[in-house]
Amino acid sequence: MPNCESCERIQQIKEGTNPYVVAELETGYVVLGDHQYFKGYTLFLCKEHVFELHELNPVFKQKFLAEMAQVAEAVYLAFKPKKLNYELLGNGDPHLHWHIFPRHIDDIRLWGVTWNIDASIRNAEETKPSAEELQSMKEQLRKHINSPANNVV
Repeated sequence: MPNCESCERIQQIKEGTNPYVVAELETGYVVLGDHQYFKGYTLFLCKEHVFELHELNPVFKQKFLAEMAQVAEAVYLAFKPKKLNYELLGNGDPHLHWHIFPRHIDDIRLWGVTWNIDASIRNAEETKPSAEELQSMKEQLRKHINSPANNVV
């Protein structure tokens, strides 16, 4: 869809030009956030271009929610946070997509509300991972997404 940030990212994945893609699941795409202010910040982009969960057919919806939980568990195992925050907002980009934020106790700034942290800080150039860091994070996450213990039934 034109002017849809998630659809644009999905198109880049299909074209092989999105360096942040981790995995394709049945109902969505797993990508690391462009900025890693919260190390391990991951998104799960729905393959269907809808704005609300109730717009998905029931079978797809259940699979989408189960796969989101699978992705969240992989984020937890890969980045070992104290807590995960899950968000499905849609105020800026209404296309269904989950934000999964690993929250670490050893850095007090992380315990505030994510979106209350100024975007110029969250999205500062220094929060972008280097190519080597990005590759390492993708490998860590991919290993846990694909583990036999983390299969959706």
